[in-house]
Amino acid sequence: MIWIVIVACVLAAALPLLMMISNLKAYLPPAYDLNLRSQISILIPARNEEGGIEAAIRSALATENAEVEVVVLDDHSEDDTAAIVSKMALLDSRVRLEKAPELPSGWCGKQHACHVLSQRARYEYLLFQDADVRLKKDCAPRLVAFMQQSKAELVSGIPWQETGTWSEKMVIPLIHFVLLGFLPIKRMRLSTSPAFAAGCGQLFLARKHSYEQMGGHSSIKQSLHDGITLPRSYRKNGMMTDLCDVTELADCRMYRGFGQVWSGLAKNATEGMAKPFLLTFFTIFLLVGQVIPFGIVGPIWYFESCWGLRLASVLAVCLAYSARFIAKVAFRQSIFGALMHPLGILILLAIQWYALIRQGIGKPSGWKGRSYHGS
Repeated sequence: MIWIVIVACVLAAALPLLMMISNLKAYLPPAYDLNLRSQISILIPARNEEGGIEAAIRSALATENAEVEVVVLDDHSEDDTAAIVSKMALLDSRVRLEKAPELPSGWCGKQHACHVLSQRARYEYLLFQDADVRLKKDCAPRLVAFMQQSKAELVSGIPWQETGTWSEKMVIPLIHFVLLGFLPIKRMRLSTSPAFAAGCGQLFLARKHSYEQMGGHSSIKQSLHDGITLPRSYRKNGMMTDLCDVTELADCRMYRGFGQVWSGLAKNATEGMAKPFLLTFFTIFLLVGQVIPFGIVGPIWYFESCWGLRLASVLAVCLAYSARFIAKVAFRQSIFGALMHPLGILILLAIQWYALIRQGIGKPSGWKGRSYHGS
């Protein structure tokens, strides 16, 4: 029996590692085309973002080798967000402040804000970014070059994730583990199947014509997780989406502290992993491959004299750690978070089950002072 458990642990730990190694050959930084000078509308939905909106705008304005406008939609902020943007708009004509209409029934606030921004953008390329994202000067033009090279109508990437607290360090880097450990990127690029939909809601580049043609954010108006649902909507309309590595091209501090990590990931969960069958599968798979090896390696070495079992248990731990440490190096993640990998997996699964149970009993998700019931 113990051999069956060990073999299962080794296999379940090896599969994400092999997938990540394969994906790292495909998930690459976009090239810089110095001959390409595009017109890009950088679109920032902002609700109560006074602490970081100025930095977001300044980084966007620093964009080189492109003509940009920075359009900020003040989504009924209760702080000084609008005043800060207004002041910057007086100093630089490329900055524009827009006021959000009242949120229509049946819309998520962010999706409505992005929809309104797209209507008020002047240029062909639409770069949607969260207010906590900081672009490097070559980010936007390199994303355009990648879009032209890939022939995709929507491209995205995960910015470098700044983490401060212990919960952020353990859980936020799992974005890369889940994406690159379970999505076959090379196969994704051969098909427009919605099954391969993936993206990062922090940063999306779209072509205005195709965005409007497929319905844009209005096609996902109830969604709380555009990172998955926007690429899925594109693919349902027969349009290709793609991913590239923007670790060195943009920064983001997504959440601050355990409370925001928990509530922020929970609001997204039911449109991703937190569906009954899928979550049951992932729970078993992740526990067997990423958690159980750490719990059994000590007892096996203490109670078992068989060296085959001992070495197999160590192999399972090494395989489980390998994927996380590869991601730690490739994407500049916290070593503390990598060392605490099994605990991070347990927290991630707890958030997913919490979200699924809340949805099952009809509890709304909340974010930035608004409540949303599941569709």
